[in-house]
Amino acid sequence: MQPLESRIHYKFRNSLLLAEALTHPSLAYESQKPHFDNQRMEFLGDAVLQLVVTEELFKMFPDFTEGRLTKLRSRVVSRRALARFAMAIHLGDYVLLGKGEEATGGRRRLSTLADAFESLIGAVFLDTGLIPARDLILRLFEAEIGNMITSPEERNPKGELQEFLQAIHPQAPVYRVISESGPDHRRVFQSEVSWQEKILATGKGKSKKEAEARAAAEALRARLWEK
Repeated sequence: MQPLESRIHYKFRNSLLLAEALTHPSLAYESQKPHFDNQRMEFLGDAVLQLVVTEELFKMFPDFTEGRLTKLRSRVVSRRALARFAMAIHLGDYVLLGKGEEATGGRRRLSTLADAFESLIGAVFLDTGLIPARDLILRLFEAEIGNMITSPEERNPKGELQEFLQAIHPQAPVYRVISESGPDHRRVFQSEVSWQEKILATGKGKSKKEAEARAAAEALRARLWEK
């Protein structure tokens, strides 16, 4: 597990905690060790993540309402966001899966990655406490939280989609305008986004940029690259 520890710049005192955090329930079932998997640690890690991110946003945006803070937090701790952070540290490479889960692409499954990420945070918390867990979370989330300072309301679906796909393969998604309609002062563009010669989604907008963003958002929702 040393490569993963190097990636996150954290050395476990108790390596069994890390092993438990990376053990998917499918492997626990196959090995007949039902009480040794990452589900309980995932539960703990979720709570630690919520606390740390909530506190950080609370301090960063003193004038924001509860509703706006909740939306910001969801950008960081949603299943999709956590899977993206897991991909950034190649966490899927280290998850211990059952043969069936491995064969069906579980190593790249959003839920598996998000759960493993939460479990990893839970393991760090159990290993050395809240302060090291907080330091790790803020270090891994530094870029995302930093973006919120300049663009607290902005969402970048094209960036999210590219980050997701290039964690699987270095090829970038391709956008293409497939139709234009309406008068010059009220044009409507329709764009499609494809990846590895597969069309992932289409979107419409009043500009090419808006149409591409909507196509990317729909692609993130549909996740056709997994099918």
